[in-house]
Formats: sequence, structure tokens, C-alpha cells
Amino acid sequence: MSNNLCPCGSGQVLAQCCSQLHQGMPAASAEALMRSRYSAYALGLVDYLRRTTLPAQQSFLDLEAISAWSLGSTWLGLTVEDCEPVPSDPKHAYVTFTARWREGEHEHSHRERSAFVAHGGNWYFIDPTVDLKVGRNDSCPCASGLKFKKCCAAYM
Repeated sequence: MSNNLCPCGSGQVLAQCCSQLHQGMPAASAEALMRSRYSAYALGLVDYLRRTTLPAQQSFLDLEAISAWSLGSTWLGLTVEDCEPVPSDPKHAYVTFTARWREGEHEHSHRERSAFVAHGGNWYFIDPTVDLKVGRNDSCPCASGLKFKKCCAAYM
């Protein structure tokens, strides 16, 4: 892969692809955000990874561990299998993908179906590894104004 191509696998030049999102342009879709997050891992952009995680989860992220993994890995590629907007709730979507990387002499592959939510003109990753202390009848942490049980509860 050319050094000028975006790590997300779009085939586009980085400056015309994920770099625009890394610099603050909102992602147009959950898939675009997911691709930009993969590129952020490949480029060591930990602040971007934090910024694009559901705001209520950001303070619970282990940024040192994320940085160590990001910078200590060689990112080998991304395959996006599917992007599924939730028909009954278009502000939520799932993206199914496989990410590949190398740590030392070992290559790894991880397949995941991630949940995303749109709010305030931005898409956010809902991190299933970050436990939110929120009750079903509390306001949703995505700031939609709905109760958690009527909004993001099904996606965590």
C-alpha cells in the first residue's frame, strides 16, 4: 500500500479520506466513522478515538493502553462487510468489519459488529467494553432526550 493511501482501505488518498474526519469534519455515516477510527488506530490518533466514542464513555477509556496498542502494532487492513442502519431508528447503525494487524511476529484478525449513534450532527462509537452506570429509566447518555431503555440500551 502506498504511504499516501488511506489506511481504511477505501483506495482514496488519506488527505481526501479519513484525514478530513480526523481534522474535525463530521462523518457522513456510521461506516465512515468506523473507517476513520481504524485509520486513527493505524496513525496513532488516540485523541480522535476518544473524541469519537460516545461522550458518556470517554472518561472511562484507557488512553495509555489504546496508545500502546495503536503504536505497537502494524495495521494490515480493514474489510467492511456491512453497514446496517436500524430501520426503526435511523440515528443508530451497526457496522460489521474485520480488522487485521501485527504485533511483533504475530498477525491478528478481529471481526466485530459495532454499534454507532448519531447525535448533534456527529456519529459516535458505542463502546461495549465500557460499562455505563445508567438505569433503564435514566436519560440516555447519547443526549437524545429519550430514556436509556428507549434509545441506546439495546446497542450496549
